[in-house]
Amino acid sequence: CMNVRMYECTNVRMCECANVRMHECANVRMYECMEEEMNFEEWKQGVPERIKADPQWKFYAYPKALFLYELVWRDCEKLMQDRRGRAIAEQIIDSAGSICANIEEGYGRGIGTKSYLYFLRVAIGSARETKGWYFRSRRLLSAEVLEHRLALADEIIALIATEMARHQKSHS
Repeated sequence: CMNVRMYECTNVRMCECANVRMHECANVRMYECMEEEMNFEEWKQGVPERIKADPQWKFYAYPKALFLYELVWRDCEKLMQDRRGRAIAEQIIDSAGSICANIEEGYGRGIGTKSYLYFLRVAIGSARETKGWYFRSRRLLSAEVLEHRLALADEIIALIATEMARHQKSHS
């Protein structure tokens, strides 16, 4: 693929290559090579400062959850190529998005509140659900991708569980 970037104005769909990503924007299609796996540090550099300025950014599980969502988004492009993978893609994008959303909601309700703990509990449930959907996608994604995503989900679960334990200890 060699880091191909191609732009064209047309209504014809042409992308069949599994490692080429297609974006659509007002009849302009952009094809990008996806051979290289994105890493967390590189990804963080592209996050807008407005997002990094939010208080939840300091909770390490939150940027990790956003990163997982970015990877899920990319993986869904592969899953959508197979009829059976489409059902998985719909579920996994929702569950991964729910991890971030529930951390955001918890922070919005206030760190010292019972609601905060509730939303962290929901975020852990969503992270576990995301792991389950990745396991179900094992026939469509590479073993390396699967192992990386499962490990990242485990890391997020551990970070949230640690925060919950810290919160419970300080409020008991």
